Amino acid sequence: MIKVYCYDRCTTCKRALAWLDAQGITYEKIDIKADHPDENTLRELHKKSGLPLKRFFNTSGLIYREQELSKKIPGMTDDEQYALLATDGMLVKRPLLITDTAVLTGFKEAEWLAALK
Repeated sequence: MIKVYCYDRCTTCKRALAWLDAQGITYEKIDIKADHPDENTLRELHKKSGLPLKRFFNTSGLIYREQELSKKIPGMTDDEQYALLATDGMLVKRPLLITDTAVLTGFKEAEWLAALK
């Protein structure tokens, strides 16, 4: 089953879900604010993704900017970053697409198409 962590007020999430619907792809939508991934889940998703951990942060988000995380993250260990990400779903880049074989952050149609073939 394909899972997509989203935030209802996010236009990128809306675009991604509309794209999935147009492709006829069935998915489970998870509210990233109310039901965000915990630390262990984030570790697993990061490992499965092959992406740099920084790609899991919502760098354009209000919390990220307010806490000046762009200055703090480079000095943090991976463990500290996982713990931080697990504190608030709004810190996590969205949409977060999870399939049996892939984990993608953000919505790039070409990447999603390749992952869902």
